[in-house]
Amino acid sequence: MTTEVSKTRSSFYRRLYVAWLIDSQTATSVPALMEATGMPRRTAQDTIAALSDLDIVCEFEQQPGARNHAGHYRIRDWGAIDKQWIIQHLRQLREVLGYP
Repeated sequence: MTTEVSKTRSSFYRRLYVAWLIDSQTATSVPALMEATGMPRRTAQDTIAALSDLDIVCEFEQQPGARNHAGHYRIRDWGAIDKQWIIQHLRQLREVLGYP
């Protein structure tokens, strides 16, 4: 793999990785995504919002009785994305994105 990665590829990989983190229940909230990746809050929020561009359906589930948007995200549909490809390439995605 080349050391120079296009913005388009890194953005695509970031979306795939965030979707996987949510789906695997590794990180299902913005603070958890920030902790898992080191990305700023706004980047995490924008990445979640951009999942729909890939036809990935990600929904926020409010905790019953909770206030102030307490809850978690859940992937409802992966669209045309092959989740198994992501699982097989997790190390590569982390390396390209510089995530732990």
